[in-house]
Amino acid sequence: MEEKFSRLIFIPIAAVIFLMIGYQYVCPADSNTCNFGGHEKGLVQQRLPAFDSLYSEPEPDEDFPAKITSKFNFTERDLDRHVDFNIRGDDVMVFLHIQKTGGTTFGRHLVKNIQLEQPCDCMSGQRKCTCHRPGKAESWLFSRFSTGWSCGLHADWTELTSCVPVVMNKKDKKNAQKSKKNFYYITMLRDPVSRYLSEWKHVQRGATWKTALHVCDGRPPTQDELPACYSGEDWTDVPLTDFMNCPSNLANNRQVRMLADLSLVGCYNMSSMSELERGRVLLASAKANLRNMAFFGLTEFQRKTQYLFERTFELHFIRAFTQINSTRAASVGISEKVRWRIEGLNALDMELYEYAKELFLRRYQYNRQRQHQEERLRRRQERQKRQRLHRNYLAELLRLGGGEKEEEEEEEEVKVIEEVVTTEDYSSQVVRW
Repeated sequence: MEEKFSRLIFIPIAAVIFLMIGYQYVCPADSNTCNFGGHEKGLVQQRLPAFDSLYSEPEPDEDFPAKITSKFNFTERDLDRHVDFNIRGDDVMVFLHIQKTGGTTFGRHLVKNIQLEQPCDCMSGQRKCTCHRPGKAESWLFSRFSTGWSCGLHADWTELTSCVPVVMNKKDKKNAQKSKKNFYYITMLRDPVSRYLSEWKHVQRGATWKTALHVCDGRPPTQDELPACYSGEDWTDVPLTDFMNCPSNLANNRQVRMLADLSLVGCYNMSSMSELERGRVLLASAKANLRNMAFFGLTEFQRKTQYLFERTFELHFIRAFTQINSTRAASVGISEKVRWRIEGLNALDMELYEYAKELFLRRYQYNRQRQHQEERLRRRQERQKRQRLHRNYLAELLRLGGGEKEEEEEEEEVKVIEEVVTTEDYSSQVVRW
């Protein structure tokens, strides 16, 4: 009788001891871990379980947009851009390089700054790098710095989508019939006014890009379809006014033109439809192609661009991106009247950039929130693992201290322990993707 009474006294004492140990383990005195007053909204504005309040949140993200003005109705599918990029298999990353969007810098990041099992081989003095898959003599990257201008100088979406599969299969004739490659298109965009001024300064220094092919529906444009803006070898020292006054200047709305399917508007044949209808079709096509690309970045947001690329492809850079604001375009002083003129010449690009900026920032916000949830889930799993260890330890302690028990008494003890350490079945609370 006395032995049975001792065992009954031991159970609540052990439970109290376990609670004290567990509380000190989860809620140390020098932390804010057990701040039960706070609450936040999750990835899709779903209320998280109360169990989450046991975890402290990471430090505020200085680069995190607190509020984004919503103008476009993006779906969760638009925001969730994760690519299972198989660098060992048949996946190819295709970089669509639009002039004066920071593409040269980003292109160098792709060949020189990514942590790879087999890094790109970049020889000093050579413009191109060899970016082979691990154990294979074939490239996983189609870009200026890996395969060169294989589809023409600054090839656009219309050119790349018809040219890249042919070029890559020629480079890998042995496996061309055995496997079908997956092409993941990426690009960079920039504020249209800054990009336009940067292109003007570049042309002013002698750049022409006149060797660009502009192939559409199997042929380049005729001289009548795309007349030159200058009569000499180049357009060196062109004033900004003359640059803006050329109606066939491809700098106008360049980003929309290079991202749209030009076949939809008769390529460079301006008489195939009205200018208004042509602009509407091009803009809609550019938005759709941009939205469906594996990834795009913005020149004005280098850190966010790096973060989204790493989250999308699960490839990580060695060195952090840097934001450079002291560009040639930034040093150009223009009046409000000139700015309005540039915005008018690039009205399609202005609307595309507004669309792209909101999509970009929403993707960033979405990924940050998802990352936070992943971290909370990981911490929760770690805590539950610790709780199981404590529960096993207490059960062993009870077994050693109480001796042999009747089956009915043992079930009662286990019930007491479970009431002390139980947590919600959170599996139904986790957002499923």
